[in-house]
Amino acid sequence: MRQFNKLRNTKGFVSLWESGLRSRDMRNQKESERRMKILLFWKKYGFEATRAAYNVGERTLFRWQRALKESVGRLSSLDPKSTAPKSRRKRIIPDGVEQEIVALRRDHRLGKDKLQVILEEKGYKMSSSTVGRILSDLKERGKIPNSKKLSFYARSGKFHEKTRKTKKKQRRPKGMPSVETDTIVRYIDGIKRYILTGIHTKNKTAFAGAYLNHSSKSAADFLSKYQIVSPIPVTHIQTDNGSEFGLHFEQACRENNITQFHTYPRSPKMNAVVERFNRTLDEDFIQPNRALLRDNIQAFNEKLADWLIWYNTVRPHYALGQVPPMRYTLQTLSSKECHMWWTHTII
Repeated sequence: MRQFNKLRNTKGFVSLWESGLRSRDMRNQKESERRMKILLFWKKYGFEATRAAYNVGERTLFRWQRALKESVGRLSSLDPKSTAPKSRRKRIIPDGVEQEIVALRRDHRLGKDKLQVILEEKGYKMSSSTVGRILSDLKERGKIPNSKKLSFYARSGKFHEKTRKTKKKQRRPKGMPSVETDTIVRYIDGIKRYILTGIHTKNKTAFAGAYLNHSSKSAADFLSKYQIVSPIPVTHIQTDNGSEFGLHFEQACRENNITQFHTYPRSPKMNAVVERFNRTLDEDFIQPNRALLRDNIQAFNEKLADWLIWYNTVRPHYALGQVPPMRYTLQTLSSKECHMWWTHTII
């Protein structure tokens, strides 16, 4: 297909196009314009005034003027040149170190810290940082086997490196009230059962439910039930990085305008409130009802509901001043809000 240029035969188009290309490739156009301004000032007011105003040496001014003259007045000639050194220091590696590292990494999966200890015992004194840089060089040169995972694409017939896509996770600001959730896993005579738990960090109202699996659909179902029984709206929720709190659970959070926070990996202390509730639930209810959890999960959940009512309405809570969570919630509500909730019943 033939292409047409709308600006063809336009006067000055080629010069404008070339000027645009030159300015596009310039390192620092503002600095080039500043140097041109200094040259014009020097030509008009002389060297002493220029040195007082811009603190520029005379040799520098003549160098800029010569570059501008050789390029027939092109602004790109005043573009700052690279200041990188022409000759750079090269890393000096003792003889035999690379061979030792290649031999060790070929037989064992060792990091730079362990390699540094072994090399020091063999008489090579160097820091672990130096060993790490040598490792990186050896990997780039292909002398050390790469542990990258490859995936074969049948359509193209080629191998591609597997890349793990990670999305940025939100962390809960310190002191922000939210619902902390977790999963309790129990093995009973070779049968695996999952109990999802949740508790509000402010009023300590808790909820739990047993499931046959720990899929994200089960976690989304747990979230919908928690919203029904919670005396206050759920706006923020914090989970660990388990797979049950992904996909359908995240979708349920988005649909209900709930902000989901994640804890750091291997950091159960960030979910300390729900972890403490898990201990109470395990000691007070799960252990006495292990057989029921194994044989009849529906009956277990029905009995668990009665225990949760007792926990939220009767059992004193130390963090609330020895007051049950529901009584504490009613005490903290204003009279107007209490009147609104007195006649509200969920069937």
